[in-house]
Amino acid sequence: MSTPWGGEKELSLTIDPPAHDAAAELDRGLELLREVAVGTRPATLRLYRPSPTVAFGQRDARLDGFRRAETASRAHGFEPLIRRAGGRAAAYHAGCLVVDHIEPAADAVARTRGRFAAFGDFFAGVLTGVGLDAGVGEVPGEYCAGEFSVHGRTGGVPTIKLVGTAQRVIAGAWLFSSVVVVENAAPLRSVLTDVYAALDLSWQPATAGAADDLVPGVSVDVVQDALLAAYGAVVHLRDPETSRPC
Repeated sequence: MSTPWGGEKELSLTIDPPAHDAAAELDRGLELLREVAVGTRPATLRLYRPSPTVAFGQRDARLDGFRRAETASRAHGFEPLIRRAGGRAAAYHAGCLVVDHIEPAADAVARTRGRFAAFGDFFAGVLTGVGLDAGVGEVPGEYCAGEFSVHGRTGGVPTIKLVGTAQRVIAGAWLFSSVVVVENAAPLRSVLTDVYAALDLSWQPATAGAADDLVPGVSVDVVQDALLAAYGAVVHLRDPETSRPC
């Protein structure tokens, strides 16, 4: 039986401790991608709780208001960075969980869209498992809009974006990166309001929320445990230090 995303059946698990260095955290994912591509590292699942970051898209950096947006980001205590994958500006902090899934592939471009759909369904299932009404699809007016965003619903209506996803593909491997917003949405909403105003991009701030807005008491630990259990149901997770099943 294949995995939902059509990948390998075994992943090396790494859970990074807090680095307090937003640029290093982002670069680490690309470093792992290159290692997997050349075969010095097996397929890898990396989890970490990020430093406060506003990750801008390449298009954002070309807008007239980008320098103002950088300044606004820093004023809120968020490090502005330009990422190589993804669309518009997204914000995250330690109340989020970043999931980097990296696999080797002879043709890494193949199934790009299929991976977006498969991982969207996968993450929606994880959040449903911890008590949310979650689905896949763009929330009207959301930040960093995406067809396969994972949203939370209120009364059956999509109201807030909970998971943003992006892919990076190089020769020999792909990286699928997801940010799950679990706790403390207020600082994210605040910084994004000022950043999007500086970039002169329209959006609806009410779409920036967190899982605990819909299910009070949900924590990053709870979501991480549920995520690892969901992965463990479809792949074999191995600890990279001991090579023992996790």
